[in-house]
Amino acid sequence: MSDLPAPPARAFPIERLIAAPADPADWPAWRAYLASWRDQVRAELGYSDQFYRRPEFVWAPGCWVCAMVMVWDLAFYDPARGGYQVEALLAAGRRDFGGYDAVVLWHAYPNLGFDARNQFDYYRDLPGGLPGLRAVSQAFHARGVRVFLAYNPWDTATRREPQADLDALADLTQALEADGIFLDTLHHGAAEFRAVLDARRPGVVLESEGDLPLASLHDHHMSWAQWFVDSAAPGVLRNKWVERRHMQHQIRRWNLDHTAELHTAWMNGAGLLVWENVFGSWVGWSGRDRSLLRVMLPIQRRYQAYFTDGVWTPLAAAPAAEVYASRWAHAGSELWTLVNRAEAALEAPLPCEPPRAGWRCFDLVAGRELSRAAEDGGRARAVHLPARGVGALLALPAEQVDDDLLAFLAAQAAESARADWSTAMPARPIERRPPPAVSLRAEALPADLAALTAPPAQLPLSYRVRECGLYEPPPYANIWWMLPSIHQVLTVERAVQLAPFACGRSEVTNRQYQAFVAASGYVPADPANYLRHWRAGAPAPGTEDLPVVYVSLEDARAYAAWAGLRLPTEDEWQAALSAGVVGQAEPRVWNWTESEHSDGRSRFCILKGGSAWRADGSVWYADGGPQAPEFSAKYFLLAPGIDRSAQIGFRCAAALSGVEA
Repeated sequence: MSDLPAPPARAFPIERLIAAPADPADWPAWRAYLASWRDQVRAELGYSDQFYRRPEFVWAPGCWVCAMVMVWDLAFYDPARGGYQVEALLAAGRRDFGGYDAVVLWHAYPNLGFDARNQFDYYRDLPGGLPGLRAVSQAFHARGVRVFLAYNPWDTATRREPQADLDALADLTQALEADGIFLDTLHHGAAEFRAVLDARRPGVVLESEGDLPLASLHDHHMSWAQWFVDSAAPGVLRNKWVERRHMQHQIRRWNLDHTAELHTAWMNGAGLLVWENVFGSWVGWSGRDRSLLRVMLPIQRRYQAYFTDGVWTPLAAAPAAEVYASRWAHAGSELWTLVNRAEAALEAPLPCEPPRAGWRCFDLVAGRELSRAAEDGGRARAVHLPARGVGALLALPAEQVDDDLLAFLAAQAAESARADWSTAMPARPIERRPPPAVSLRAEALPADLAALTAPPAQLPLSYRVRECGLYEPPPYANIWWMLPSIHQVLTVERAVQLAPFACGRSEVTNRQYQAFVAASGYVPADPANYLRHWRAGAPAPGTEDLPVVYVSLEDARAYAAWAGLRLPTEDEWQAALSAGVVGQAEPRVWNWTESEHSDGRSRFCILKGGSAWRADGSVWYADGGPQAPEFSAKYFLLAPGIDRSAQIGFRCAAALSGVEA
């Protein structure tokens, strides 16, 4: 069966977002065709809404705003305190966006592929393990917020689970009491997803990233409307038109202006995905976009039945040039959603005038009454619409006006009064942590360190762009058409300022690290995965002289400080390796460097050297295999237990004193 029935001759084209005609004279025919097409497609599909009617799924149509949360985001996990910050994260969401209905806990990319851990391991290795993450899920639930896990179907080259991915995913969903699965890169889940999930934890929804085909609409309660392009006159979301209870989250993650998403959501009774930390790249929402969402959400939540069960009339009116309105009739009253496509604020006539006798009309955005037929002689006042803004009107019989509605209007008026119309994205400069001031006299240099007394003034830098960039975010903001370049490797020349220094001839070995532990009594505050490859507190026989791994950046720094040294910066590491004064052990492991950066929401460290491990089969994996000295890799830091890896070791360094630069 094809995804869509063949449209009749001269029909309006049916796509993922059904464009509307520009001429209002064509709108009645457009609406009539949409209605007949919907009947046709439901009949062809033999459509059944049984999954939407099941009581365990009734929450899904009200999941208006979902936040994409990187698990390493400092707003979610505080490494200094060593704890998750659920309440702080949700408080910020209420302040900035009007509150979240769900969160996606994104975990693996872009770190997945640095070692053999699979996507499920990345959840298991989070602080506190699965019990700790289950407590996080329960904390979200206690605040009325649903939790989604992410599934990466492209992860096929890392460690394999003893069971099929679908079973592992279902078990994880049950263990973490999750409410949904985000299907990364997929248009829909496999046919057996629904049955397998229902057997473990009833009520878990599936949300596709790609365009959900109509044939899967019956058992996928949600989908992304990612980069859907609307017409000048607002069109209709195809899947939302067929199934009103299907939630489509609008998302353009690299946009600095979210007007298009807000307008599409508002005119279709659909939701938004809030995503500011894009895989470690900061793409914050402006004050203007946050303000619009904050006044939209209370209306969508309070009047959800209008959007899911009422009579929807798309483009019911055009009160003014570049102003469009949809009508939602329910329970003997009318709700109108309006958008202003113009670049200037305006006063638009009410699309619902003149008011019916005995009815009252309210501006739900401004939180004020607009007219009373008895007092105004049937004359309705105009509604104010900010530039590229939104409006909402409620017309209802006077006897339906109660104290609860008046309190709601007062809250909306207060929210509108605090609107911030700034269009600038809030900046988050990336700062580098300075290396410790450690120096050695050149004449007293230990034998396992080599000196570079005349370091270069320029170094080549090579890195894969990805969606995390390197020091700064990639240049995708507002120009996502650059997507084909996302996986390219860039090489640039850059000026560096290096003083004479000494660098370890090779990585610190298991034997050397064992001596450090014995002499210092070092015990990490977070022991998860610490020296995981050792047995009974010692390296396995035959591995004593291999590089020590399963050490975090903090563990490496502790060793270096004990030895009177520090880690090399990435530039020092590269200069020493390029000059040939030091080498790498075999099999290779990535090296920690003293190049830690943060923008206040993400921390990362630059790794050097490559490793013997490589995950092949997907462009989304982190680079593996041996790498040239100029290649730098960005590794996001969360907590020692998950940062420790079978493929990351370190060497030591120090500045040289008594040597002229």
